[in-house]
Amino acid sequence: MAKLGKRTRSAREAFAGKENVTVEEAVSLIKSNANVKFDETVEIAMNLGVDPRHADQMVRGVVGLPNGTGKTVRVAVFARGPKAEEAQAAGADIVGAEDLMETIQSGEINFDRCIATPDMMPIVGRLGKILGPRNLMPNPKVGTVTMDVKEAVEAAKGGQVQFKAEKAGVIHAGVGKVSFDEAKLAENIRAFVDAVSKAKPAGAKGTYMKKVCLSSTMGPGITVDISNATGN
Repeated sequence: MAKLGKRTRSAREAFAGKENVTVEEAVSLIKSNANVKFDETVEIAMNLGVDPRHADQMVRGVVGLPNGTGKTVRVAVFARGPKAEEAQAAGADIVGAEDLMETIQSGEINFDRCIATPDMMPIVGRLGKILGPRNLMPNPKVGTVTMDVKEAVEAAKGGQVQFKAEKAGVIHAGVGKVSFDEAKLAENIRAFVDAVSKAKPAGAKGTYMKKVCLSSTMGPGITVDISNATGN
């Protein structure tokens, strides 16, 4: 068995015996034990009582975190003419049509969010096998297939986070940086949990939110009291 480093050992000791704490307690613990040389992301993992293999149990949505993510988001937009100009003016990093499709097909994906105008979907549709597994496929349900390119680009750049339940019913996302003020992190976390709560599908049965866990990129996880996270 690999020997644990001093930092890892210290963090695990600090978290030992603590579970189902308040959001504020979890944030405080995470911040005080994040001591690596980069600004770690505070991550949330939610275990939901759903089976995403059934269409009526899929959980998917988008939330604008009130205090942003602390991450620079690179945005690609499929558009032509005035809408392409609108995307560039709004701050999109890459704008194109067939040329952008060819770049992606060659294996070059230099963006974190992909937006498209509806008329571009026949082109974007050819990229489903590439963008789909990376959760980058534009989708009208989360506002990334739209004629309002300006708003979509600004939202992506301003701290909007997409979420989607994985096969095991787990949702995972970054909700800020450890350098954020504790109150701002707590506000982001509750906004995210609230959005997932509101996205409860019609087919969900039994307990919807089973477990909520917070951690930093390099740190151990700690479970959060669900009623505290939801404000109930």
